[in-house]
Amino acid sequence: MSFTPDATDLAILRLLSRDATQGAAEIGRALNMTQPATWRRIRRMQEEGVIAGQHVVLDNAAVGFGVTVFLGIRLATKGRTSLEEFERAVTAIPEVQLVQHVLGQFDYRLRIVARDIADFERILRRRIMTLPGLGQVEANVLLSEERRPGPLGGQNSDS
Repeated sequence: MSFTPDATDLAILRLLSRDATQGAAEIGRALNMTQPATWRRIRRMQEEGVIAGQHVVLDNAAVGFGVTVFLGIRLATKGRTSLEEFERAVTAIPEVQLVQHVLGQFDYRLRIVARDIADFERILRRRIMTLPGLGQVEANVLLSEERRPGPLGGQNSDS
């Protein structure tokens, strides 16, 4: 990537990371910029891949998924084919929100949402335990979660 964000770009990113629904006019007003100048900067950062997308954050409990479980998965066999086969199968499970290939005790870390513990048990038995190449599985049930600002969220927005 050849693009290096300047102080104004970083200020725009800080505002967007707090609330991605803001338009270029609103961000421009906050930074004493015109809407077109702000829009051009946002567009350039999108084209350069600095802004990778915008996402809606759902309250899982509000939509009926009151249990979140993190699974550590160690594969029984490791090879390019087993990794690809496992990834293809696990990403097809709708309750799996996140699949992370990690280095350490486990090969993968999954974030799974379920309606309740009984629903999680069903997902575990019928979907997770039947995944190809599965070895060791360790579950951690989420009790509470605190959202932390990203790397730009803690900086002074006046810079």
